Amino acid sequence: MIFNSFQFIWLFPLIFIAYWIIDRLKIGGKRSKRILNCFLLLVSYGLYAQWSLPHTLILFFVTLCTYLFAILIEYKRAFGRKKYIIWCGALLTLLPLLVYKYFNFITAAGASALAWIGIDAAPPGLNWVVPLGLSFYSFQALGYLWDVYYKRFPAEHDFLDYMLFVAFFPQILCGPISRAGELLPQIKKGIVFNYDQATSGLRFLLWGMFLKVVLADRLGIYVDTIYASPADYSGSSCILAAIFYSFQIYGDFAGYSFMALGVARLLGYDIIKNFNRPYLATSVSLFWKRWNISLTRWLTTYIYIPQGGNRKGAIRTYWNIMLTFLVSGIWHGANWTFIFWGVLHGAAQCMEKMFGLNKECKKAYVAVPRILITFFIVTLAWIFFRMPSIEDGFAVIRHSFSLGMPYLDLLTISHALVALAVVIAVDLLAEYRNAAFHSFLRKHTAARWAGYVGLTMSIILLGVLDSGQFIYVSF
Repeated sequence: MIFNSFQFIWLFPLIFIAYWIIDRLKIGGKRSKRILNCFLLLVSYGLYAQWSLPHTLILFFVTLCTYLFAILIEYKRAFGRKKYIIWCGALLTLLPLLVYKYFNFITAAGASALAWIGIDAAPPGLNWVVPLGLSFYSFQALGYLWDVYYKRFPAEHDFLDYMLFVAFFPQILCGPISRAGELLPQIKKGIVFNYDQATSGLRFLLWGMFLKVVLADRLGIYVDTIYASPADYSGSSCILAAIFYSFQIYGDFAGYSFMALGVARLLGYDIIKNFNRPYLATSVSLFWKRWNISLTRWLTTYIYIPQGGNRKGAIRTYWNIMLTFLVSGIWHGANWTFIFWGVLHGAAQCMEKMFGLNKECKKAYVAVPRILITFFIVTLAWIFFRMPSIEDGFAVIRHSFSLGMPYLDLLTISHALVALAVVIAVDLLAEYRNAAFHSFLRKHTAARWAGYVGLTMSIILLGVLDSGQFIYVSF
């Protein structure tokens, strides 16, 4: 179920009402919590099956595989064979991801390597559609398996509860990637309706919808126009499109994450906040502590730290950073552009660490230039993330130096700039005047409701209400 669709507008309220009626009436008596979990599980699988019924088998396979191997790790721990079990379980868990997402890329790369040495090979390609959310739920399930291996969390023996952990519908398509220790305990304990939590959820839902349909989708109209044929437009148009894409992907991905957080809170669950004003970071290293926080945490926990982190000297630290962001690039997609994008981010962080520029900076006269430089580096990298090939990315950069007036779609740009001004103002207030900002909103009910009404009217009047897909759903 796409959060910015009309289906969500009419269907989620029904899910919400039915969920809390089951809870309030204590249907099932002492087993009412079990009934609630089964209801959420049916909803989660039903919504996923609505998109593609066959792909629910992939979701179930990943769930069953990690569930059984976690129990096997716990059982075999005393026999010292858990290392073989974890690697077998990890490979089986990643098998659908490798087949659906990376098979064509791997075979094409292999064919290119053979062609380079004079061997002509044309391997068959697969035209299968990648299951929605495959990267997200595979990493969540795999993280659980490694947590059991490292004794951070005990193996879950209730299969239905574990199924809900992997398939929880607010986050399955685009994350965040929850850890077992965060979500499973909530699934297992009784959920009580909390008014403050629900109102907080509605605020996140409203703000996320604004980010998606007013900011991201409006900017996307301009970005798609320019990037469809960059050579037909001026260099200033390409520069403007690159800046707009930085905010488009932020509004798109953060919008989904905030809406997922809001839906989860309305159902009584608390999941990780995945974004924390990333474009106010003073370094690329700090950017990744604010952007897609759950993925950064996953990569740090299961890739960077197990390889030694920063404990084995400078050279090894730089290698670990590059390896981590190579994995990050590969995770995003089966294309050399994503790998190059990951390498750019890894190289930038190595340079920052080398010169001591990866630390937080509070002095405004230093922080402001560093924020602008970081934004420039991130925006430059986004060009390769967006374009279909590395060559196309460099072509856009070269073309950006050409002269000419920018292409101006005044209606689209004016609507987008209004949204962008609101987002920047809110982020600046939350970053530098957070306590005063929230205190003001708590004390002045009229101002708070004026904000709610303003956001709602902006969504209705300025939003692109075409149920446009989220960018990260394809990952």
